[in-house]
Amino acid sequence: MIRRLSLAVLVGALVLSPRLCPAQGEASGRTVDSIAVVGVRRMTADQVVQASGLSLKRNLHFRDLQLAIRTLYATGQYDDVQILEQIVDNRRVLEIRVRERPLLTRWSVEGAEHISEAKLREKSKLSEGLPLDPAAVARAAARMDSIYRHDGFYLVRIRTRRAYDADSSQVRVTFQIEEGRRVAVSSVEIEGNTHFSDQLIVSHMSTRPEGFWWFHSGDYDDEKLREDLLTRLPQFYGSNGYVDFQVLGDTLLVNETTGKAALVIRVSEGEQRRVGTFEIVGNRRFSTDELERYFPFSHQTKGGILTSTAPTTVPYFDQGKWEEATRAVQSLYYNNGYIYVNLRPDMIRREDKDGKPVVDLRWVVNEGQPAIVNKIEIVGNTLTRDHVIRNAIVLLPGDVFRQDALVHSYQNISNLGFFEPLAPPDTRPANDQGDVDVIFRVTEKHTGQVNFGATLGQGTGVGGFVGLEEPNMFGQGKRGSFQWTVGQNLDQFNVSYTDPAIRQSRISGTLGIHETRVVYTIANLGTLKSKGGNVQIGLPFFGNRYTRLYLTYALETQTFTGTSSDTAFAYVYGCNDCLRSTIQATLTRDTRIDLPFPSAGTLHSVSLSQSGGPLGGTGDYQRLDAEGHWYATLSQIGEGRGAVKFVVGLSGRSGMVFGYAPYFNQLFTMGGTQFGIPLRGYDEFSITPRGYDPLAQNIANPAAFGKSFLAITGEIGARVSQQLYADAFYDAGNVWAEAGDFNPTRLLRGAGIGISLISPVGPMGLDLAYGFDRRNVLGQPAPAWKLHFRLGTPFTGGAPGIAQ
Repeated sequence: MIRRLSLAVLVGALVLSPRLCPAQGEASGRTVDSIAVVGVRRMTADQVVQASGLSLKRNLHFRDLQLAIRTLYATGQYDDVQILEQIVDNRRVLEIRVRERPLLTRWSVEGAEHISEAKLREKSKLSEGLPLDPAAVARAAARMDSIYRHDGFYLVRIRTRRAYDADSSQVRVTFQIEEGRRVAVSSVEIEGNTHFSDQLIVSHMSTRPEGFWWFHSGDYDDEKLREDLLTRLPQFYGSNGYVDFQVLGDTLLVNETTGKAALVIRVSEGEQRRVGTFEIVGNRRFSTDELERYFPFSHQTKGGILTSTAPTTVPYFDQGKWEEATRAVQSLYYNNGYIYVNLRPDMIRREDKDGKPVVDLRWVVNEGQPAIVNKIEIVGNTLTRDHVIRNAIVLLPGDVFRQDALVHSYQNISNLGFFEPLAPPDTRPANDQGDVDVIFRVTEKHTGQVNFGATLGQGTGVGGFVGLEEPNMFGQGKRGSFQWTVGQNLDQFNVSYTDPAIRQSRISGTLGIHETRVVYTIANLGTLKSKGGNVQIGLPFFGNRYTRLYLTYALETQTFTGTSSDTAFAYVYGCNDCLRSTIQATLTRDTRIDLPFPSAGTLHSVSLSQSGGPLGGTGDYQRLDAEGHWYATLSQIGEGRGAVKFVVGLSGRSGMVFGYAPYFNQLFTMGGTQFGIPLRGYDEFSITPRGYDPLAQNIANPAAFGKSFLAITGEIGARVSQQLYADAFYDAGNVWAEAGDFNPTRLLRGAGIGISLISPVGPMGLDLAYGFDRRNVLGQPAPAWKLHFRLGTPFTGGAPGIAQ
């Protein structure tokens, strides 16, 4: 079009008025007397003339006319531009003829099913309200096509339909999409491989051909293939000594009739190399012996160079192990303040004296100077006092900068629960000596809560409650809570106050008082009334930030009245104004992160208590409680606040009671999730010291309570957010009559899936579990499924802690 228009201009300029447009070599053109504009509707004639750059009463060369045409096209407003000369009354007139483009008022997508219209609109970059550019429409269609191809839809067809208004000044564009079926990889062929079969190579890829099973769909994905070619295949070959491996190219041959595709990957394997010599150069902070411990291949040391004693035992080089060892050495330096260290892992390829390919390995270390923490800044805390945050930071000004300490500080601040998900801390150079400033940026969130509503749990039926909780009173991290629950079966009043840093020290303190009346609807146990209080002091254990020793004293009166339907239980555990005086010591180490659903870290706790006896009151017994929880992140999807973490966890709890304990809520019963030690897949009270009781049916009897227990849980879960967690679990546990009967080799098992939610009324959960060791009344195996509902923290009938 532009070529035709330019030709028309030249013809008009040279033929119709040759004097106006001189030959190329001439010095000047001719003047014009007037400029006319034809064809404008949205624009004015003056705007067109001004945009063209032409003006009256000056010499115009034919190149000026060419430039004017190009300039008008560049505005994007016109489909056609012509400039002609006419003689009117002996006056030379330039006529600019334009055809305006229609405005794109709206565009839409039809036929999109597998990919959302929002995603297509976002990637197409086609703007409404502007003149329609045919090239932009073509580019938008091409971008949509690339999106589909990226997701494996190689048979997609995209057509455009335009609808003009009556005067063609406006237009609507519709992209009609025929997605076709997703391309399925029917075969994967490897070219250039001689040491490994196609099948073995493909087994290390995520892109695999379709097969009989539903999970072998063969769906093609560009990103997965890219990861295969750039990461997985080099890792596989590198772990077997082929450090020169390369992917030369890949071709996808698509059959447009069947939608099947053959994937051909061309590779160059190179030679398989064994480990040659190893040396470390430039290390001063750590000795060669210290760093050699990280070397992943088995060798003997001779004069600082590691060589094998027998050629036949020399291992093949493993790229993955070498990289992992290099990262471990880097972390060693980072955690000792050498954040500027430059560790270069050299691999020198050569042939040994027998002509066999080997790779010599070397760590070249440029340690630099250790970085010292100059100062620590806290930004964004408008309510929380600095000292509250600084108590959670394990780095101190003047310390050698340590990467692990920085990570722990970040996790500790997150665990406070006072802030929105944190951005990673920043570091910046503080001076020319390489010291650093550390900046923690926080965003306050609303922490205080006023709660009211209905409650259900602990086998007590329905009640109403009102509560007030503030975990960050006065911005100083002090925690206060008040809760009053009223119902037919539950009257409860609790007030507690905790100061995590008394007078800004590392000593914590807690005061609490309570008055409770509970009518247990589950098992129709009867009514338990108690009132009292407790005081607790927390001390750092040998100065460790993660380990604390808690000393607690509790005093309460307790009255338990059974029911006529369970006289045996009331006879054994009946109590009228019994006084329980208890002192307890608890040692706890907690390194968990991402609470309340941990994604990493551990919790260990051991508790020993004495009730009655020399302390006065009813009963004389000792309790030993222990628990451990271990968590690790398997993988993660996404980053930042929206990240979903897949977690593996293992938990174990045990308890023992020695002596005379007249309180049933200080003993242990197991089964279900509402009353005793949880064991999912079984009814409440069904796990007894005498074994599984098929007649329990949520009915308690004195024989269901024991003086020792063990419960173990393994789980794999998805931590969707701080409020939502889903998992698959495996439970095992049992209860024994006496502490001396403890036998961890005889446990009852359950497994299933569950979901947990932090709601305004407290923690909620739903579990579907299969009890493997259930039996019928004849003693025959009768495994079955059971659905459990959890609301609030379940009463654990002897869990660690004395203020129940």
